[in-house]
Amino acid sequence: MKRKIIRINEEKCDGCGLCVPSCSEGALQIVNGKARLVKDSFCDGLGDCLGDCPRGAITIEEREADAFDGVAAMARAEAVNKPQPVLSGCPGTKAMSFKSGEIKSDTLQLKTSMLEQWPVQLHLVSPEAPYWQNADLLIAASCVPVAFGEFHAKFLKGRKVVIACPKLDRTEGYLEKLTEIMKYNSIASVTVVHMEVPCCSGLVAMVEKALALSGKVIPYRRVKIGVRGEILEEK
Repeated sequence: MKRKIIRINEEKCDGCGLCVPSCSEGALQIVNGKARLVKDSFCDGLGDCLGDCPRGAITIEEREADAFDGVAAMARAEAVNKPQPVLSGCPGTKAMSFKSGEIKSDTLQLKTSMLEQWPVQLHLVSPEAPYWQNADLLIAASCVPVAFGEFHAKFLKGRKVVIACPKLDRTEGYLEKLTEIMKYNSIASVTVVHMEVPCCSGLVAMVEKALALSGKVIPYRRVKIGVRGEILEEK
């Protein structure tokens, strides 16, 4: 049958993954760094994912396709969105606060760490952690601390941080978690630091949408880092 269904332009798609959680039918997934339609029958053709693509890679077209199967799509969505088990008592997920300056490395003669909380990976942090209250929130792409030599002194000092990779992480739930952190805590400011590579635009889009969904007006700053470690843009 001929009907409306999404079309993904692979040349424009950078694999950021923002479209995946936007599809309530679970019809999309990232395969080899590109968004893919899992099966025609999972797509209802309504295009809920269109507005979340920062590259404009998703459009609606009319073509021959299998009929939409709502029952199968619902089963697929439930399987995709099933919460991942959390290992009870795992030290790596325990929320901790500590003063910067407690961790040093004399062997490597490094400067004092400016990290003030744990964990830092967006999958692991809890929106209910006490350290978010009145915090200046730093959201950094995973490559930034490696590329930018003064990351601790320039960006991390005095801030609470989460790191994420919009290309390689499983980003399901990222938008919701960022929104909850901003919405249910007294966040003083938000800074997102990302790399110049195209896939990092997905992180910026995610942060800005979370800000909008939070319903709050929070001071916001965006910084772009080059692959050679220089600040390319700051807004």
